[in-house]
Amino acid sequence: MAKFFDSLTDALIRFIEQQHMFFVASAPANGRINLSPKGMDTFRCLDASTVAYLDLTGSGNETSAHILDNGRITIMMCGFEQEPIILRLYAHGEIIRPGTPRWEELAPKFEVLPGARQIVVANINSVQTSCGFAVPRYDFVEHRQKLVKWAEKQGPDGLVEYRNKKNRTSIDGAPTGLE
Repeated sequence: MAKFFDSLTDALIRFIEQQHMFFVASAPANGRINLSPKGMDTFRCLDASTVAYLDLTGSGNETSAHILDNGRITIMMCGFEQEPIILRLYAHGEIIRPGTPRWEELAPKFEVLPGARQIVVANINSVQTSCGFAVPRYDFVEHRQKLVKWAEKQGPDGLVEYRNKKNRTSIDGAPTGLE
């Protein structure tokens, strides 16, 4: 039932655009595997071989450390509401930080939310679809606003202080590239 593609098809791009949640997996050469759920309107298909998401300040920054270590990233989406599809994007990641020319190029594609710390670009190596016949069906209610409200309350200086304490290294002590 699994099918592999070299890049995204128009139908898969439409599927991605309908999703309210996605999952990001990454791992260093040595250390813990990380799997993070992501939400809000932060995911974009840049073209058939490139996707990106706006990464918000959170309790850790594992994906950044792992991409710096080896570049590997996998993104997964599940069809919870409509067709039972599981979509995996196997890719090589790139971290784009505010204040860089690439940020200036990509940021306008997003609503840059309070707490935005980087854009993660995934250059797709392989796409896999499989049935999601055992994935439960859920109805989307709304995006939670708690993280955005928390970031607004911190303010720019508070976010810098928080990132310096919590986001400069991974849980395994690897650097994330945040300075």
